[in-house]
Amino acid sequence: MPLFQNQSRNDLRQMYVEAWRKYRERIPMEPLEAQIAQVIADHPEYHALLEATEVAVTREFTPDGGQTNPFLHMGLHLTVRDQVATDRPLGIRAAYESLLRRRDRHDVEHEIVEFLAEALWQAQRDGVPPNEQVYLRRVQKLAR
Repeated sequence: MPLFQNQSRNDLRQMYVEAWRKYRERIPMEPLEAQIAQVIADHPEYHALLEATEVAVTREFTPDGGQTNPFLHMGLHLTVRDQVATDRPLGIRAAYESLLRRRDRHDVEHEIVEFLAEALWQAQRDGVPPNEQVYLRRVQKLAR
C-alpha cells in the first residue's frame, strides 16, 4: 500500500509540521521525515507557517487569491528529488546533473518543479496520466 494513500490533507500537512519540529529540536527522524525537513530548511519563507501548527494544517491556499500552496510546492521538490534519485523518467538524473554544473541546486529544482507542475496540471485537466516523455524533453531542453 502506498505511503500516502489513506492520509487526509491535514494528516499530510501534519507530517511536514512534525518533521520540521523534529529538525529544529534535533530529534531523530525517519528517512522520509529527514527528506521533508531538508526541503523545509531550503524554504525559509515557510518556517513561520510550519511553526504555527493549527494554521499550517487548516489554512486554505487558493490560486484565486494569488497564493502558492507551500505543501504542494515542497511536495513537488520531494518528487523531483525522488525522480533524480531513481532516474525516473529515465534520463532525468543526467539532465539534472547537467543543470547543476551551471546553476544552484535549489534554482535547478525550481525550474524542474515548474515543468512537473505543468505536466501534472495538464494531466489532471485532460483526465489522463502525466506524459513523462514531454516532461522529460522539457527538462532535457533546459539542460542543453
